[in-house]
Amino acid sequence: MKPTDKAPKINLGKPQDYPGLLSAIKERVRSAQYEALKAVNKELVGLYWDFGQMIVKRLDVEGWGKAVVKQLAVDLRTEFPGVGGFSASNLWRMKAFFEAYAGLEKLAPLVREIGWSHNLAILERCKDPLEREFYLRVTRKFGWSKNVLIHQIDNQSYEKSLLGQTNFDQALTPELRVHAKLAVKDEYTFNFLELGEGHSERELERALIARIEDFLRTMGGMFAFMGSQYRLEVDGKEYFIDLLLFHRRLRCLVAIELKVGEFLPEFVGKMQFYLAVLDRQVRQEAENPSIGIILCKEKSRTIVEYALHNARKPIGVATYEITKTLPRALKGQLPSPKDIARLLEDL
Repeated sequence: MKPTDKAPKINLGKPQDYPGLLSAIKERVRSAQYEALKAVNKELVGLYWDFGQMIVKRLDVEGWGKAVVKQLAVDLRTEFPGVGGFSASNLWRMKAFFEAYAGLEKLAPLVREIGWSHNLAILERCKDPLEREFYLRVTRKFGWSKNVLIHQIDNQSYEKSLLGQTNFDQALTPELRVHAKLAVKDEYTFNFLELGEGHSERELERALIARIEDFLRTMGGMFAFMGSQYRLEVDGKEYFIDLLLFHRRLRCLVAIELKVGEFLPEFVGKMQFYLAVLDRQVRQEAENPSIGIILCKEKSRTIVEYALHNARKPIGVATYEITKTLPRALKGQLPSPKDIARLLEDL
């Protein structure tokens, strides 16, 4: 090459598909990290399961004294100084953990699918096996954090999900029914609001929007906010939905109507109209049919049942309260254990 000849230019610019390549690689790395984390968690919970089993055998079967657990904790922390989880109290939790699930073939594999701290929250706050199964399954399915899980347990999500009044069995496909039933509870507690008993629907709406993060968390954590007083137009007339959300797992719009009084049957007709318009004008091609939630201060379960009987659009009717009151005796109203087990199988 002659000195005067120009060297060929190297194209240092990024090719057109570079952002797509980078995005794909980052997603693959995140997926690998998540799978590695799941594998580590499964191994850790399995380890604690084995510890619990060995402690049960020594104490309950072979009759060792309880002092052995205290000594075991001291020796393990001496042998593994950089490893946590070997306190005497945690060893007792491992024993209780094994005892709670050892005879339950359905639940024993599930406990390995969620974190140890999640397992402890369910173990210590729930006593009924079906209730434990519910929280094990939904924590695994929705990836709840420990704090979200505790919030759901404290707010009786198990009971309120099973008692929810909807027409989803006849209005939704089988693959959507279970998710939708979990998304609409029988009652919501908005104890983060500062409203008097005489509040209006507009005041309730504004208060919920002002605390939108708390509201979405209370609704279940899988919702995104789309708007308030969401405008629809039909034949030159305007209509407004109080709140419009989007459920990420169901992939559908969720219309919410706020009522500060008692549920009235005519509320269902109005909601069916809103859902029909949303499905025809707003819903995207890949999205599932829109769902409606009528949120009232009070309701008669019998009247709701009749009102939803022939409704074609998927609608749920729930109540709300502003202040946390003494928990209602919901367990006595639950479906039969056989019906609950059938619902949990689909989670």
